[in-house]
Amino acid sequence: MNLILMGLPGAGKGTQAERIIDAYGIPQISTGDMFRAAIKNETTLGLQAKAFMDKGDLVPDEVTNGIVKERLAEDDTKNGFLLDGFPRTIDQAKALDQMLKDLNKKIDGVIEIHVAEDILVERLAGRYICRNCGATYHKIFNPTKVEDTCDRCGGHEFFQREDDKPETVKNRLAVNIESSAPILAYYQKLGLLQTIDGNRPIDDVFADVKHIIDK
Repeated sequence: MNLILMGLPGAGKGTQAERIIDAYGIPQISTGDMFRAAIKNETTLGLQAKAFMDKGDLVPDEVTNGIVKERLAEDDTKNGFLLDGFPRTIDQAKALDQMLKDLNKKIDGVIEIHVAEDILVERLAGRYICRNCGATYHKIFNPTKVEDTCDRCGGHEFFQREDDKPETVKNRLAVNIESSAPILAYYQKLGLLQTIDGNRPIDDVFADVKHIIDK
């Protein structure tokens, strides 16, 4: 069972990934983890990736693809894997098809956790911080017990980090939507894409994920 999990920031992809690997005993394979492991193990491709990253450059596709292929060839993937954060481009998707063909494997399904953009902005831009003691709150999920008063220190001044401001969040989502649209269309055309409504309780979302996987 070889899966790709997709979803925009804030959609709950990480939570669902944890549940999938716990329920099915397959490894979660993320680009970041692969890079860190390849660099730590000082593989040829890992050292090449490190050279680009140390200069602040993007790691070229041929290096990224090579690291992914090495990881997918490891023993723990023989019963399946969950890819997270790869592929990010059509070229990477096509390269993935070829490397899996070389390994005598294939993608069985692509699961997208979908949440509307305005809800994601609300989720991601809701965090605020007490200026006095640094306690963190969320307008929806973890508000202060008394409005405009910090639970911890009683302070009344709060601020938002730049990354959490609505304009920044909207820009980040726009970039992600633009980059993921061709990938979703690619897998839709191949008949592999299954989209799940992520704006529901975690258990309900996972029930749908499980239904798709078991089917």
